[in-house]
Amino acid sequence: MTAPAPSAAPDDDAPGWLVPGVLVLRLMLVAALAVALSGAVAAWLVTRASGQEAVRRVVSQQTDEVEVVARLLASKIEQSQKVLRTVAAGITPGMLESPSSLEWLLQQGLPAVQFFDTMQVARDNGELRLNLRAGLLQKAADLDPAERDALRRTLVDGKPLVSELIAGRTSEARVMFTMPLHREDGTVLGVVAGALRLQSQSLLPPSMTLPAREDSQLIVFTRDGTILSHSDPSRILGQVRDEAGLAPVYARWLTQAQPVVGRGMTHVQPDHIVSMAGMPLPQWIVARVSTSQALLAPLRGAQREAWWLAVASMALCMLLAVALMGWMAQPLAQLTHKARRLLKTSTRHQQPPADLDWPRAGGEVGELVRVFQGLVQQGQQQQQRKDTLDGQFQAVLDSASVGIIISRHGMLDVVSRQACVMLGYTVQELQGRPARTVYASDADYAQVGERVRSEMAAHGAFDGDICFMRKDGTPVWARVQGRGVRPDEMHGGTVWILEDITAAREAQAQQSWERTHDALTQLYNRVAFDERLGLLMAERSTRQRSADDDEGSEPQGDGVVLFLDLDHFTVVNDIAGHDAGDDVLRHVARLLASQVRQIGWAARLGGDEFAVVLPGCALARGQAVAEQLRAAVHAWEPSYQGRSFTLGVSIGLVVLDASLQDVPSVLYAADMACYDAKRAGRNRVETRHASQATVSASGRMALGPV
Repeated sequence: MTAPAPSAAPDDDAPGWLVPGVLVLRLMLVAALAVALSGAVAAWLVTRASGQEAVRRVVSQQTDEVEVVARLLASKIEQSQKVLRTVAAGITPGMLESPSSLEWLLQQGLPAVQFFDTMQVARDNGELRLNLRAGLLQKAADLDPAERDALRRTLVDGKPLVSELIAGRTSEARVMFTMPLHREDGTVLGVVAGALRLQSQSLLPPSMTLPAREDSQLIVFTRDGTILSHSDPSRILGQVRDEAGLAPVYARWLTQAQPVVGRGMTHVQPDHIVSMAGMPLPQWIVARVSTSQALLAPLRGAQREAWWLAVASMALCMLLAVALMGWMAQPLAQLTHKARRLLKTSTRHQQPPADLDWPRAGGEVGELVRVFQGLVQQGQQQQQRKDTLDGQFQAVLDSASVGIIISRHGMLDVVSRQACVMLGYTVQELQGRPARTVYASDADYAQVGERVRSEMAAHGAFDGDICFMRKDGTPVWARVQGRGVRPDEMHGGTVWILEDITAAREAQAQQSWERTHDALTQLYNRVAFDERLGLLMAERSTRQRSADDDEGSEPQGDGVVLFLDLDHFTVVNDIAGHDAGDDVLRHVARLLASQVRQIGWAARLGGDEFAVVLPGCALARGQAVAEQLRAAVHAWEPSYQGRSFTLGVSIGLVVLDASLQDVPSVLYAADMACYDAKRAGRNRVETRHASQATVSASGRMALGPV
């Protein structure tokens, strides 16, 4: 009986705050992720909504702005036309016939004339009667062709006209207004025209685009894309296609051939917000181009601050949630700690600590505490019964005359004193150790295990001889009987009874070896050769009969047999003596064994004749091995009594197939192949096929023994 292990002192109590278990930590992580995800989604939704609202407000503001500017410019155009209409009302038909009175009227009589930068009056036949520029009379030839064309069109159509941009230098760019003069019968008597400089106070003064902003541009341009007013004066009379942000909107507007209307429209692009509104009469367009990033920069800053506040709030909420869950999980963590202490004491076969302090909690944790308390009480009672039974059982084992071992799941669970003496170990060195400990190698352990499982499955028990390895490294043979502790459940453990048979086994092995081996060369003798080859051919016949049951199958060879006869061996015996001849035979035997150890085996048939069997070897491989053996023997030049000798070997090869039914037929066929090698000049390899061997054997039998 083994003494019980000393009881260890109970572990110190855990600190007041315990780290929760994996499940609680995962729940904390899920809660933290949920808070972070919900906060991030809420912040993103608020940011997105605020951004959309900001863009909507910018769009509404810009749309209203361009509509107001467009209406303002339209009112200026209309005001200019009214002034020109007042001038036209003061011109009588008689004045067209008197240039001096017409000049006096325009220079002195009508204050409205001062509104325009230039004034022209022409008769219905196109004759220019008056051309004033800045109040000074100019020649008719100085009239710009575009201005002359505007006068002509008014005379033809009989309607007021606002001309296209008449451009020169930026300071000279102007717009011309025309008003027809009618007789009492309604026919066209003539035309009066007035022009305004583009950047005059009456049309597009530079102050209209102020205050200038880097993030926004107010642009007025014609239908054909010529810029009339711009926050950057250098861009006046430039092209809209060169304006960032406005160019793609203008190109799309031209493609869609949209009419110029007074209602504003806004296009939101990735980098710009473009609002446009038109003036129908002069076919001008007012546009506000703003940079999105600059406009929304204040909003972005507010959003970043909101994000930082949201992150800080989420972090605080996560910390509070984790701390609260950790505090709520403390009873469960304490219970886990106590359970680990119980598990540690049970694995060490110790009694649970008497001062084990269970946590006080309600709910599910309280139920678990009560369950654990009940389990501890049951375990203590069972341990007491087990200790009593173990003591009785160990007494029975120690009094047994044979070795007894109980194993479970590959481990030596119980070992008797007699078994320890047999294996050279103490009880403490074997009990609780793997069963592999008493075997010489992993291969031996696996082989015995397969053998045991096979017999257990077939007979429900095991009875056989097994070689174990003692602690000092020497082998010990035992007759082993094994049976399950529970016959209906092998996993419950196995009882093994061991009886030492090492002495009998060694005597039997010595007799068996001498019966099957040649004393001189240590190779198999003729008897062992016949037995092993016979077994090989019997297995071949069994496989062949199974193959014959399958349609279309063809017989296949099961290996090759080599018959070897040394050339000129008698010369060594005659000259150097029989001792030298025996040394040659021993050397050749070692050479053959080393060459074929991995693929077959060799035997001495008698005298200087040897045989090599290569199971499962194909013909080509067998011929290659035979050639290697021949070359190895021929390369060896022994020297005895001061004289060197050259040896050779004649080798006959035959393939094992269905036509060779027994060992004598195989040996005869191989012997005939070797005879062919002798006749062909010695020191060579000759192959005989089964059909040749059969014919030769038949002819030889007909002639009688030779």
